Amino acid sequence: RHPGAVFPPFVRRRNAAGGRTFDQICGLFCFRHPLAGPCKGDATVSRTATVTRKTRETNITVTLDLDGSGKADLHTGIGFFDHMLDGFARHGLFDLTLHCDGDLNVDCHHTIEDCGIALGTAIREALGDKAGIVRYGSCMLPMDETLALCAVDLGGRPYFVYDASFAGQSCGGMDVQMAREFFYAVSYSAMMNLHLKVLYGENDHHKLEAMYKAFAKALSAMTTALWACFPRKEASNYLLI
Repeated sequence: RHPGAVFPPFVRRRNAAGGRTFDQICGLFCFRHPLAGPCKGDATVSRTATVTRKTRETNITVTLDLDGSGKADLHTGIGFFDHMLDGFARHGLFDLTLHCDGDLNVDCHHTIEDCGIALGTAIREALGDKAGIVRYGSCMLPMDETLALCAVDLGGRPYFVYDASFAGQSCGGMDVQMAREFFYAVSYSAMMNLHLKVLYGENDHHKLEAMYKAFAKALSAMTTALWACFPRKEASNYLLI
C-alpha cells in the first residue's frame, strides 16, 4: 500500500477457503495523511482508452486517461461545450483529448450527443474489468447561487435520471436541452446508473457548469481504485460492505 495511506475497517476480505474474515487494515475509502505524496495507483496498469466514432453527421476521436492530471485538448466547434468538458477534465483529474468534426451547419445536437456516446464508451473501456474500484460515487457541488447533485453507480446496469430546468433556450451558443442528451448518451454508453439534479439556482451557466463538475467529481470518486493504496493483485479480494 501507499506509505501514508491508512484504512478504516469497512472492508471484508475473502480467505483462501472462500469465506470472509474481518480485516482491520482496509477500508471503504483511502484516508491519506495530508503530508503523503500522490496516491495514483499501480503504475503498471494503464486505465486509458482511445475511441473513434464516425457517422454521417460526426467524426470523433477521444482519448481518456482516468489517472491523469486534468489536462484537456478539446475541439468540438462549440466553445461553451469545450468549456464544460474542460471543467470535467480538470475537476475529475482526467486527461482528456476530444476532437469532433460535426454538422454544426445543422445544429449542435449530433455533435454533443455523439461526443457523449464516444466519451461514455471511453470510460467503459478505460475501466476494463473494473476490478477493485469503489464503484459508487456522488457529489453535491455549489456554484455561486446554484447547487447540483450527481450520484453514479458503475455496476453495469445503465439508467439515467435527470432533473434540471433553465431560463433560456441556449447558453454560450449551446442548446441547454443538449445537456440532458449528452449525459444520457454517456450513461448508457458507459453502462452506468447516473442521477443528475439541479437542486436550485438561477443562472443557466452556473447550472450547467455545476452539473458537469459534479459529474466529474462523482466519476473520480467511483473510479478510485482500491489498488491505489495496496497491490492490485489483492484488490479483487476486498469486498465493500
